Amino acid sequence: MPADGERPPFCVEEAEHLSRSASPSTGKPYGMQRVCRIFGMARSTAYFLKAREAVPPEQRPAPRKRGPVGAATDADLVVHIRRVLAESPFHGEGYRKVWARLRHQGIRTASERVRRLMREHHLQAPRRGGGNDRVRGVLPHS
Repeated sequence: MPADGERPPFCVEEAEHLSRSASPSTGKPYGMQRVCRIFGMARSTAYFLKAREAVPPEQRPAPRKRGPVGAATDADLVVHIRRVLAESPFHGEGYRKVWARLRHQGIRTASERVRRLMREHHLQAPRRGGGNDRVRGVLPHS
């Protein structure tokens, strides 16, 4: 196993070359599975790097976040969140109520996404200050 920051002892090109070479005793190629197992390299990584090298860098797609695309983009969802907060008669509401109101209006999204967007855009409800000294373990002098 290579140390942190060190190059692994074998690269994909070497593994691919050795996998095509024939065994002197049997005359059959070693194969990628056997070579990767001996080198301690994941076959999925070897095949991924091989496929990636086949496509020039300028033609590769830009990396994106994995997973399904939500009902709206983040920017659109922030607009909906701001609208829900503006329509509310209260000073501040938490992400759970905002998420529930969005769902009620037909905008389905994840609660954690609403929470993240409210945090990033400073739309969270104001927090209460600490008033109970017993909770913190500090008792007033009697």
